Amino acid sequence: MYRAIAQDAVRQRLQQFIAARRLPHALLFCGPEGCGKLAMAVEFAVDLVKLDADERGKRMADALQHPDLHFVFPVYKPEGSSSAPTSELFMAEWRDAIRNSCYFDLPAWVGQLTKEAKKVQIYAEESARIVHKLNLMSSQGGYKVMVIWLPEFMHESCANKILKILEEPPQHTVFILVSEHPERLLDTIVSRCQRIDFKGLADAEIEEALCAQRGLDSSMARTIAHSAAGSYTRALQLISVSADEALFFSMFVLLMRKCYLRDIREMRDWARQVSEWGRERQKDFLAYCQRLIRENFMYNFHRPELNYLSEQENQFSVNFARFVNERNVIPIMDELSQAQRDIEQNTNSQMVFFDFALRMIVLLIQ
Repeated sequence: MYRAIAQDAVRQRLQQFIAARRLPHALLFCGPEGCGKLAMAVEFAVDLVKLDADERGKRMADALQHPDLHFVFPVYKPEGSSSAPTSELFMAEWRDAIRNSCYFDLPAWVGQLTKEAKKVQIYAEESARIVHKLNLMSSQGGYKVMVIWLPEFMHESCANKILKILEEPPQHTVFILVSEHPERLLDTIVSRCQRIDFKGLADAEIEEALCAQRGLDSSMARTIAHSAAGSYTRALQLISVSADEALFFSMFVLLMRKCYLRDIREMRDWARQVSEWGRERQKDFLAYCQRLIRENFMYNFHRPELNYLSEQENQFSVNFARFVNERNVIPIMDELSQAQRDIEQNTNSQMVFFDFALRMIVLLIQ
């Protein structure tokens, strides 16, 4: 029911643990975003819990509702709440997300929780819940499994308390930590885990999954798979380009055309329009612009395997890429980075974007 795409070498290694009934008490899954770390963690956790379960227990495990299967993940503190929440408050949303697809990133998870931009964390209060759950007797005498997604978001107090239970775990307990940035974890936590590294997915593996799971024809699946750069999460996002990304593309194209024509009045109107967005969207737009500039620079090397453009972006780059070259690519990226810093520091956004537009007139002719 929950099966990671490809990653057969990792799966074989984990199955060997199960077959020998000699499991590390803590595993650390690491690798690039979208490679299937979370999917494999859920697949493995469900298999472990089902080992000694009866038929009812197996059905509960498949539904992610077995009493010995636990999840911890970053959450936000609702307004008006007197205390920090634990993952338990959002467990229904988590199960829905996993059942839909184990391939999602942190922004998508936050978007499922709330429409507003929220800071998320694994709060200190979570540690007491973890200790309590794992100290309970196993419901059917089998393994108790705790999957912690993005442990680098743990509050320092929570991380320190988790360290203690990792040092002396209850019997038949397995931790699976799924991390995007293991370098942000306490060294003492990392040292107590058996690390398993995942590789990014091959284009052919993503293409096959898109055809089988999403019903895409092979041509479209091949294009999306290459643009996804090893991430099935990114591939799913590319199937239906978000409204924001479509807007970002149209606004980038509009600006480049107005800069080429040196239409100052239209450029000022463009800056005013972008200034009406929220600051988070403005920062996302500038990050998108950086990606598109970088991809257009690479386009000039005529190595399509190095480009990660959507079909629409690729069509635009046929004519635009020649304007991004060795002389101006670094100055353009510097201007975009400076604009990001200015936006983060609450500088007048209309001034920031109009100033950037004016500088692009000069940079594009270098």
